[in-house]
Amino acid sequence: MKEARLYTRAEGGDASCRLCAFRCRVREGKRGICGVRENIDGVLYTHTWGRLVAEQIDPIEKKPLYHFQPSSRSYSVATAGCNFRCLHCQNSEISQMPRDRGVVLGDEATPEEIVNNAYETGSSSISYTYTEPTIFFEYAEDIGLLARDRGLRNVFVTNGFMTSECIEELKGFLDAANVDLKSFSESFYKKVCGARLAPVLESIERLRAAGIWVEITTLLIPGMNDSDRELKEIAQWIAGTDIAMPWHISAFHPSYKLMDVPRTPLETLERARDIGINQGLRYVYTGNIPNSKGESTYCYGCGELLIERSGFVVKKNVIEDSRCPRCASIIDGVEL
Repeated sequence: MKEARLYTRAEGGDASCRLCAFRCRVREGKRGICGVRENIDGVLYTHTWGRLVAEQIDPIEKKPLYHFQPSSRSYSVATAGCNFRCLHCQNSEISQMPRDRGVVLGDEATPEEIVNNAYETGSSSISYTYTEPTIFFEYAEDIGLLARDRGLRNVFVTNGFMTSECIEELKGFLDAANVDLKSFSESFYKKVCGARLAPVLESIERLRAAGIWVEITTLLIPGMNDSDRELKEIAQWIAGTDIAMPWHISAFHPSYKLMDVPRTPLETLERARDIGINQGLRYVYTGNIPNSKGESTYCYGCGELLIERSGFVVKKNVIEDSRCPRCASIIDGVEL
């Protein structure tokens, strides 16, 4: 265990966590909602530092990030736990480990080892992913600062349920984030995720204000968050924030506690993509269903095919100096 960051001691031996938007007041001998931060004698400790449950090399497109170092490799790491309790979690064995099994397991790995591995494998970035990186912030920060010194970028794949204090600290090492905007309904967030919508929207705005590149993902669950009205509300909010912020619309498949819900049909993804484009968004993508038109990047100015993808594989990229070679429109992103 290591002493946590972003907390303050409170009266009666309590510890007030300032890491995620739950802002848990943790009593002595207890843990926060995430299950990995524990108050021992008034000091808040993290159980996740140095304990990896996943470590592998992924294409950056898997995060998914389509406008951040396309076709590069990202060294992906995770620890156990999450501050959400999503009924449809696709990584529940590791994200819900502290709740479902009452333990925080993982293989020991120092930040130096992870950064060296990432560098030696030719990865361009390190992604903190698979579970919720906010709750292993201390570990991610220690890795991320070393990674910056080696010329590597840092990426969060996150539910966005973080505090302004956390985002202020992320400015020191984070380069990009894909934020899950799971729904535009407070009731969905409460019933399905055990959380709230408003802090996620605030985090997206704060991450962007901090100079961090942001892309958004929405997993469409049939009958739960895929109505035309809700999709239009999401698209309108993104457009009102920035029409250049990419929106990834992904297909659901039965998992964890939603095994009785059917897969998302391609027609739903295509309908959602049309809604996003009609609301003025420059880049709307479909995911989890291969060989769809929505996998590739097209110029918003002239319709030219710029980055052709098949699954997570980039087949061609004709962007030149961040511009469309046909009409010279500026294509938004980082190191395109």
